[in-house]
Amino acid sequence: VQLVESGGGSVQAGGSLRLSCEVSYATMGITYQDASVTWFRQSPGTEREGIARIYTGPKNTVYRDSVRGRFTISLDSAKNTVYLQMNNLKPEDTAMYYCAADAVTRVLYDSLRAAVYRYWGQGTQVTVS
Repeated sequence: VQLVESGGGSVQAGGSLRLSCEVSYATMGITYQDASVTWFRQSPGTEREGIARIYTGPKNTVYRDSVRGRFTISLDSAKNTVYLQMNNLKPEDTAMYYCAADAVTRVLYDSLRAAVYRYWGQGTQVTVS
């Protein structure tokens, strides 16, 4: 298994959750320093949307407007884990959350688009009421 998410759950509006994505770079044939890891989410009847991305080498990040200022993506290189800290959660954040990874060179100009990523986790559900 190449990516494993955890940390989802149910929370009231205004609350916080932290999602984790453990990444097995070697099994994907990707060098740790050259990876792009992105969190996506999808609710029923909608397309999967990228919400936060980090390049593991330079650690630069990008966010979708709807989560900027509330969500923070980060990584712990020692644990090969990428986190998504979600604060001030809203009911519209309810979705299945997925992490995806690929080489930066494959996703460089499209890093929030689901179709460019080859490697995906199984997802973790977040419900905000």
